[in-house]
Amino acid sequence: MAKSTATYWNAFSAEAQKYWTPIKGLESMAEELTLSIDGETGEYTRLTRFLPGADTAAFGGKAHPYPEEVFIVSGRLYDSAFEMWLETGHYASRPPGERHGPFKTDVGCVVLEVSFPGRID
Repeated sequence: MAKSTATYWNAFSAEAQKYWTPIKGLESMAEELTLSIDGETGEYTRLTRFLPGADTAAFGGKAHPYPEEVFIVSGRLYDSAFEMWLETGHYASRPPGERHGPFKTDVGCVVLEVSFPGRID
């Protein structure tokens, strides 16, 4: 099976707001919008929107056994694992097991995430 496809549409338009869903456990801090997914491998492309003032310190950092890529689309996000502010345009290709977060943002942030759970080492 291949990742789902879609024709052009604007994920930030007023009409698309109904597709954004709160992230379980982070309901007042972050929302997500899955852009495409492979139902067989679980590989996905998603937008995560951290709301202004979000702070995930209570949940600690995380790591997973698969690679992922992240790109900061807008705003800024502090990654405590790297002790740095990620600004618009920052990109990372994370290897399996790399620790990241917890995160916080003062102004809000949108992150494009491409994850590959089907590629567990």
